Amino acid sequence: MLFDAQIHDFLSWLPWIRVRREQAAMRAIAEQRRRILTKEQVAEESARIIEQIEQMSVFRNAKVVMLYYPVHNEVDLLPLLSKYEGQKTFLLPVTHRRSMEVRPYDGEDMMRRGRLGVPEPQTPTYKGSIDLMIVPGVVFDQHRHRIGRGGGYYDKFLAKHPLTKKIGVCYSFQLKKHSVPHRWNDIRMDRVVTPLRTIG
Repeated sequence: MLFDAQIHDFLSWLPWIRVRREQAAMRAIAEQRRRILTKEQVAEESARIIEQIEQMSVFRNAKVVMLYYPVHNEVDLLPLLSKYEGQKTFLLPVTHRRSMEVRPYDGEDMMRRGRLGVPEPQTPTYKGSIDLMIVPGVVFDQHRHRIGRGGGYYDKFLAKHPLTKKIGVCYSFQLKKHSVPHRWNDIRMDRVVTPLRTIG
């Protein structure tokens, strides 16, 4: 009976193993292409995405916005920090061994590299409500599903804020026409913004 139960558990995991492998393959290709972008390309494409975000009422009305610190040529939204300083509270992620929290951004002097090598605020943990989350991803699809970096930090954190609006950002080549591999409990974005279009 114990062996049968173990077999059943293993078989139940097979679909998820397949999804993870497919996600890893798509992630590797997209990350490789993103890393060869020039600084000029990153700046130009990011500026186009920022323009679209600034036109959204959900951003204009938001008082507390979660962003991220870009690494490896991710879409760079950091210009928003200085442009809306004093008008909005911006939060940035801080990762721990198995979880993620957010802290207010209070200038570059308060930033230190975290355990994953990404700059993180050294301010107190923010535990209030968040009006808008702007989320990076390696791959998105037309249905606003997201493949992240693979650590699972964002999915766990986003699940704790089901009512908060979530916007994914990526370059055009990261947006796939076909549905990307995902599980039923993966967190879907409300919108996905690329340099050329907004979905959702």
